[in-house]
Amino acid sequence: MVDSRPLIFEGLKVIDAGSWVAGPVSATMLADYGADVIKVEMPTGDPFRRLARGPGTPDADIDYGWAQDARNKRSLALNLKTPEGIEILSRLVTDCDVYVTNYPLPMRRKLGLTYEDLKPLNERLIYASLTAYGEHGPEKDREGFDLVAYWSRSGLMDLVRTENAKPAPSIPGMGDHPTGVSLYAAIVTALFQRERTGHGSMVHTSLIANGMWAASNIAAAKFAHGNDFSNYPRLTAAYFTRELYQTRDKRWLQFTMVRTDEEMRSYFQILGATHLLDDPRFQTTRSRIESGSALANEIRPIIAQRNASDWISEFKAANVPVSMLGTIDDLPSDPQLVPNAILREPDEPIGADYIINHPVNVEASKRAPVKRAPDVGEHSTEILAEIGYQSDDINRFRDEGVIT
Repeated sequence: MVDSRPLIFEGLKVIDAGSWVAGPVSATMLADYGADVIKVEMPTGDPFRRLARGPGTPDADIDYGWAQDARNKRSLALNLKTPEGIEILSRLVTDCDVYVTNYPLPMRRKLGLTYEDLKPLNERLIYASLTAYGEHGPEKDREGFDLVAYWSRSGLMDLVRTENAKPAPSIPGMGDHPTGVSLYAAIVTALFQRERTGHGSMVHTSLIANGMWAASNIAAAKFAHGNDFSNYPRLTAAYFTRELYQTRDKRWLQFTMVRTDEEMRSYFQILGATHLLDDPRFQTTRSRIESGSALANEIRPIIAQRNASDWISEFKAANVPVSMLGTIDDLPSDPQLVPNAILREPDEPIGADYIINHPVNVEASKRAPVKRAPDVGEHSTEILAEIGYQSDDINRFRDEGVIT
């Protein structure tokens, strides 16, 4: 049966004038709901195209990062260091709805691509800006990636570790993707405002703002005169269910929010360790918190005696909250991913079984078919023809290195 529901952003014209992930992935989300997204990239291609071939990344059949995050876009390879390249981009801006960029602010000023530069070309333009450290302040011009601005600078890297453990780096894109969702939310809010007022606007977010937002349940305490943030959560004051427990088959179990008396009794009955509840150190919720490390040390060798699946079966049957720490290898068999469209099959061959969907769902609007990410400059001729350039001009631009 053909899905006749509308694509909510069909007819919306978007310029993705950015690189890597955090800015461009917001345009991917718009494309997933039907927007016509033109990826403007340098003639050598967005450097993100090469991430999957970098040291330490998994080997795969395709450039999986690009296939994932640049799907459903068209590519215009444009040399913005030439006057002709700026002229072409300006012509695109006059007829677009959304302009997404994460170019460094000094580069935008040098090329004449700030909001103040582009606003006169299109009063209805939504200009979406992504920076590392914000639009203002002494570090507004500083470049940055999510490893630093989102993960490290915000305090997350320091908070997410056990006592005396070395801080761990983030994986690529870990802060970029949620930051892209924030930028998408800002764009959609501005589009709604434009429906009411008829006017475009600038919207923006930053990696550090989203890192702070992610850390806020703990970081907010600092602004309420909180103290002792060292190595949260500290092992010496941790509730025993905050611990991770390794099973016989080397998987890790996590018991989160074991709260009620019934859950607690079931938990220790399944462990075969109800005698621990008779120990004065572990008889009350408060004492179990104060003696969290000691209780964890009692539980750890018990959990290590059986495989994870055996434990999980029993704990779930007794309604005791438990989960096994997932690994990347677990994802293809996770029963929740396909039914909830967290994974989607591509609608044309892209060299991958699935793509990972963005997490924003609108039941009344279908998503666009998943099409492969474009080659560098694959649509340059097509796009320039659409905005009025003749074949002679297009050929000249290609000969002069303005486009590829």
